[in-house]
Amino acid sequence: MSWIEPSDKIKGLPVYPFVKLERIKEQARKEGKGLIDFGIGDPDLPTPQFIIEAMTDALQNPENHRYPTSAGKLAFREAASRFMERRFKVKVDPERVVALIGSKEGIAHFPLGYVNPGDLCLVPSPAYPVYNIGTLFAGGQSYFFPLKEELGFLPDLDAIPKGFLSRAKILFLNYPNNPTGAVCDLAFLDKVVYYAKKYHFWVVQDAAYSEVCFDGYLAPSILEIKGAEECSVEFHSLSKTFNMTGWRLGFAVGAKDAIETLAKVKSNIDSGVFQAIQLAGISALDKGESAIKEMRMVYQRRRDLLASALEQAGFKFQKPKATFYFWVKAPEGVSSEQMASAFLEAGIVVSPGSAYGPEGEGYIRFALVVDEKRIKEAGEKIQKIKL
Repeated sequence: MSWIEPSDKIKGLPVYPFVKLERIKEQARKEGKGLIDFGIGDPDLPTPQFIIEAMTDALQNPENHRYPTSAGKLAFREAASRFMERRFKVKVDPERVVALIGSKEGIAHFPLGYVNPGDLCLVPSPAYPVYNIGTLFAGGQSYFFPLKEELGFLPDLDAIPKGFLSRAKILFLNYPNNPTGAVCDLAFLDKVVYYAKKYHFWVVQDAAYSEVCFDGYLAPSILEIKGAEECSVEFHSLSKTFNMTGWRLGFAVGAKDAIETLAKVKSNIDSGVFQAIQLAGISALDKGESAIKEMRMVYQRRRDLLASALEQAGFKFQKPKATFYFWVKAPEGVSSEQMASAFLEAGIVVSPGSAYGPEGEGYIRFALVVDEKRIKEAGEKIQKIKL
């Protein structure tokens, strides 16, 4: 028995899927299995050298060794504003930007600013687990709405009961989408803003994969929609865009009240982002256009290789226009866990779709975080898998 029992919130949490996946991989390694790991969305590509050099220079300045401001260095918030205007044609006052220790941190903390015990948040299924976890930590309840393949993995907002819409404090969205790879357009986001204003809730749009786009597609920002700046907060991450997952840097941008509330939460919980990392982030946001283009080409080549292998093996999926994820349907009668186990037996690590919520059952997810040579090796193994 524990010296002191964990809180009910902790005891009520599911095992975080990536922790479970690491345990499975570790056991496979102990059994001597060589693994091709498509499991966790952690880029294998290095952080671009110009960002590393900016960080190296910033580390030499003792001023950067002290406490940063909790909202983020003004110069970083200005760089984020320039990025939003350059990329989305959206003008944002730096006062409506807050620096984050990675977008996951900001999304998890946002409900603490608005959710009281028993309050409701609208959470997609399947989805990145932090939307539900952040809701639970704030004492709220999640109403899970399904993302169905026949609707392009977009929510049917009309199907959410009006009673839940009226009670909701927050609607969580994520496009381009993890885990499905689905994308949305401005018409969909316009409808979301309409619903937010009609039922008076915040829209939290997780835009971590906004720059991982293919075939000429460019993901929109919800802040391009008229009126969205009154009811929406968009969370951006440098992790996937610039291969900076370990650096922990992102930003939130949107409604002034929401940004101020999030900054207040953060000022009482953390001491902000290490200033040297923010200075490196300024270089990334201001000078990273060619690095983004190169990143897209790498993932597009990998996407096409894996798509060819999966097609040849007869698996069903929608070729993603964005993100570096494949959402692959299991054959009739085969569960996500069974399918993931069959791939693991072949030496290929994938994530079972059920880890992302009930609506993820019947799918597995690939993350394109291995090089082309290993994808070709995986393709040969995939042809031999029997389900």
